[in-house]
Amino acid sequence: MREVDVVGVRVEMPSSQPIVLLREVGGERYLPIWIGAAEASAIAFAQQGMEPPRPLTHDLFAETIRVLGHTLSQVRIVNLTDGVFEAILVFDDKTEISARPSDSIALALRTGTPVFCTEEILAEAGIPVPDSENEDEEVVEEEEVERFREFLDHVTPEDFDKS
Repeated sequence: MREVDVVGVRVEMPSSQPIVLLREVGGERYLPIWIGAAEASAIAFAQQGMEPPRPLTHDLFAETIRVLGHTLSQVRIVNLTDGVFEAILVFDDKTEISARPSDSIALALRTGTPVFCTEEILAEAGIPVPDSENEDEEVVEEEEVERFREFLDHVTPEDFDKS
């Protein structure tokens, strides 16, 4: 398993389909996952630290886990079949629950839980994007976003159809 960071949510044009982009920690592969609009909003809200006046679904689930005395220890993206990703929520007591990656990522961001992906999925669906040599973090982030936009301009969902 390789740890991945959540880079952010973007919208693929012209279809206006949201994508969550993950980046391999210590590597150069990015993993785009097409997601729904509601999940894209939930991920973006969590990344921006926005707290709604009343809990949204992912906030409610995170609070429920906490109140029941448990913690989410890992999110694992474990399978890719016919272009559909699958994830597993792993709790402190080793309980595992199957979930969509988008919901899992939204929950991980709210609970500070690390996200992992299998090497096989990164090898199959990961996109290598070499890192910049620039040391300035803000410039590197801007370049990363620009590389991702360039990627989105040329990729289609069919690019990930291995059948």
